[in-house]
Amino acid sequence: MTHDMTAPGTASAAADPCVEVALGVSRSILDADWARLDSLLAPGFQYHGDLGQPYSRDEYIGFMQAMKGALSDMTMDFTHVVSSGDLVSIRFVTKARQTGKFMGAPATKKNVEIRGIFMRRVVDGLVVEEWQATDLLWMMTQMGFGTLMGYTVAAGLLHKSAAIPARIA
Repeated sequence: MTHDMTAPGTASAAADPCVEVALGVSRSILDADWARLDSLLAPGFQYHGDLGQPYSRDEYIGFMQAMKGALSDMTMDFTHVVSSGDLVSIRFVTKARQTGKFMGAPATKKNVEIRGIFMRRVVDGLVVEEWQATDLLWMMTQMGFGTLMGYTVAAGLLHKSAAIPARIA
């Protein structure tokens, strides 16, 4: 179930075609509709997320496929949508159960809530770039102390970055 809310002062955002494309990316991920997701991303698409390294279109789709494979019963609420020109910013709250390995953490079978904001740049009906900031501390705290500690040691002390998941055809 998704709820689209428009932030105060942006009453026209819901009718904006850029908003529909930006939200379409998230809906495609929720539906595991990888062909539709592929059709919404420009060939030169770049993703800038929490892991610090930019992802190409195929790497982004691979990451989203891995996330969908690790998180069951996923829902996403879009609590605030703001559109300005070719940029669409969306605050999201995702709820799911972690039933598979995710970001190096083994399956915990715990319910998790993932909160964050992403901004997508839409040009000629395609998303060409995305920036995302997720509350990783909140997410990993819910997964358990071991997950949080493992991620902190690997990323902070050992400076290890997660392998980019390969796209499944």
